[in-house]
Amino acid sequence: MSALGENVRKHRRLAGLTQEQLAYAAGLAPSTVAKLEQGGSVRIETLHILARALHVKTSQLMASDTPEPVRGEDPTRVGLAELRSALTPPLGIEDCVNERPDEEPDLPALLEVIRTGSASYDSDKFGSVAGKMPQIIRDVNSAVAYYDSGDEHAQALSARAEAYLLGGRYLTQVRQYDLAYHALSGAMRDARAVQDLNTAGYAVVIMSWLLLRQGRFDDAERAAVETADRLEPRISKASPERLAVWGWLALQAAAAAVRNNRPDDGAEARRIAESAAAALGRQADSRHRFGRFDSAVAGMKGLEDELITENGDPYRVIDESTAKARFSDHAMKAARIAETDKEWNRHRLTVATAYIKVGEHDKAMDRLTAVDYANPQWLRHQRMAQDAMAAIVQRRKRRLTADMRSMATRLGVLG
Repeated sequence: MSALGENVRKHRRLAGLTQEQLAYAAGLAPSTVAKLEQGGSVRIETLHILARALHVKTSQLMASDTPEPVRGEDPTRVGLAELRSALTPPLGIEDCVNERPDEEPDLPALLEVIRTGSASYDSDKFGSVAGKMPQIIRDVNSAVAYYDSGDEHAQALSARAEAYLLGGRYLTQVRQYDLAYHALSGAMRDARAVQDLNTAGYAVVIMSWLLLRQGRFDDAERAAVETADRLEPRISKASPERLAVWGWLALQAAAAAVRNNRPDDGAEARRIAESAAAALGRQADSRHRFGRFDSAVAGMKGLEDELITENGDPYRVIDESTAKARFSDHAMKAARIAETDKEWNRHRLTVATAYIKVGEHDKAMDRLTAVDYANPQWLRHQRMAQDAMAAIVQRRKRRLTADMRSMATRLGVLG
């Protein structure tokens, strides 16, 4: 029996449940519980459902264990070899330092390249980001080596912090977590060195996202909460950047708490996020470097959490996201939100999941198709989309339509 299986068995017995009773309480097949206790593996989402049925934190069921053998090389990992080399250069027995370049770097031009890369990432042009990132990393390292003191050194560190942050965002998106962790740690280090707490705080936002994806809910929440406490602004005087970072940290804390079966803490964190969004809404100029954050984003994230809680109501998610409701496609278009906006499309996946829960698979497909039209590169990296499509394939009683088969193939659900 694996450590994970032992934990599930221990908590099941403490709850006085048989395998069949636990499966019934969790809405799972008895064979799923039996297989897990015998040493099988399950997705984090299934573990969360079991933890909720056992009234324990999801993290209490987790344990270190020997990973499954690698059966094949990840082509994405191979494709990132140049970026990996730039971020983690080879080390020998001698100290490794960046050589000082002969030519003086153009710091304003370098910063413009980095921010253009961020715009490409926000537009889901992942191939463009992957192609440019290795040279960007080399250039910022050269700039830091060239300017070893003074204002130019601080500017070079600030540029490197933004470059590493961009690398961390991209690498987390494509699930290269160890390399992303390295990049985000570098972003935090350089941002703190120049007292840029907004960039350092946003790096923690992305770090919390990374930890969430790894199922490290306690770590994700702790990082977000501690940083939010450190950066808590005076609402009346805070800049748009500080409010946005503070709000995103609160949303990450809420997401971690809800997934760890602590809904009350999640609700409290969402209230903080809503306060940040309300303050941003009162500012004449709410532009900032860290993507869209507003009351709509906070509300949509709340509906995503709604589906995870024990008494989550998919009909509420649908009601608030269709026709002319506040989080509907109609409302987003009226607010002139771009079709490629990640938060809008993430919400469409939430709505698709809600439709699947009530058995309306065709309407779920409408949402998936809309996202595929707007953000095809982004969609194929979304686990929520893969889960939604897998649920349609498994639950649909009638034959899959051609569009369903095509979407399932693109998302890797069907071979």
